[in-house]
Amino acid sequence: MTDHPPAVTSTLRPAFPFTALVGQPTLQLALQLAAIDPGIGGVLISGPRGTAKSTAARALAALLPGAPFVTLPLAASLEQLVGTLNVEDVLRDGQVRLAPGLVARAHEGVLYVDEVNLLPDALVDALLDVAASGVNTVERDGISHQHAARFVLVGTMNPEEGDLRPQLLDRFGLSVTLDNPTDAQQRAAILRARLDFDADPLALAEQHAPRQHALGAALVAARAALPRLAWSDEVLRHAADRALNAGVDGVRADLVMLRAARALAALQARAVVTVADVDAVAELALAHRRLVREGQGARDEVGRGAGPQASGPAASAVPQTPSQGVHAVAPSGTPRTETRSPAARHDPASKAQPAPQGDWGALPAQPEGMTAVPRVAGWPAKKA
Repeated sequence: MTDHPPAVTSTLRPAFPFTALVGQPTLQLALQLAAIDPGIGGVLISGPRGTAKSTAARALAALLPGAPFVTLPLAASLEQLVGTLNVEDVLRDGQVRLAPGLVARAHEGVLYVDEVNLLPDALVDALLDVAASGVNTVERDGISHQHAARFVLVGTMNPEEGDLRPQLLDRFGLSVTLDNPTDAQQRAAILRARLDFDADPLALAEQHAPRQHALGAALVAARAALPRLAWSDEVLRHAADRALNAGVDGVRADLVMLRAARALAALQARAVVTVADVDAVAELALAHRRLVREGQGARDEVGRGAGPQASGPAASAVPQTPSQGVHAVAPSGTPRTETRSPAARHDPASKAQPAPQGDWGALPAQPEGMTAVPRVAGWPAKKA
């Protein structure tokens, strides 16, 4: 009798149910809002390893009916991301053929970027452009082609591995910062959900199927309701006040707050966007932009560190005396104080000498003597 190997089940392993996530209500809200209105500009998830960042992104794609889940690898090229045009086909038969990139494959789905802070800036810049506009433009050798690329952008990063440049950080619509769970009871609930999924993923999926179906239908209905919702003047002013109080640059935060507030109202099946909706989503839109502003302020303080508040060896070497000079402006725009004495300032001869130019603190040129270079043995003497 011949032994036959056991049959291999062809059923694909389902994604972890979105409704089974434990202890991540803020992350779940941000992902739902971005799914309702991809024009928000995506969600940036920052947190340590093992905090369900990638699990939540895959669960969102499984929640949306027929939504593809596309991952952008760190080694991808710009052509792989946005696509390219086959110029040879244009020259041969006059037809423009697009070799689609990852943004085309992610249309109406989720584009997931793990460790987005490690991607080249050019890729992040192009990715955020497409995510915000919903349109991808491919250009090559004077030929241009556009196609729809409407997707939910989910980027994750570990702060221990570096930050995004402020210009790119600001262009993410919403941001969520995750922490390690510190409550033992919540941690145990997370472990139970994960162990149940690993033991029998189909059983857990069936258990959450009714809630998954209801939430997926609510997201679809909220997308359809967006055009019917408008913002009152009161809501607009409140969003502007929140952005001003946060001290953020530009008006992108205001716009994101308004779109997220509208998505929240649509998700809750309400016909009016309220001030409370703005408050509910404000930190999602302001947190990472407020950090950008604070980081810029810290760098400005470092740049002004050579002034009276400087410290360290360089500062201790400079005698701190009351300023009696006339303030001038150095080429870099930094205030500079002349060090002439009061008597010298009234001396016409001293006024004729211009103040030294250049970087603040640079010394004026000093005359130096010249020394003849001795002739090297074997070299012919220099002719007069």
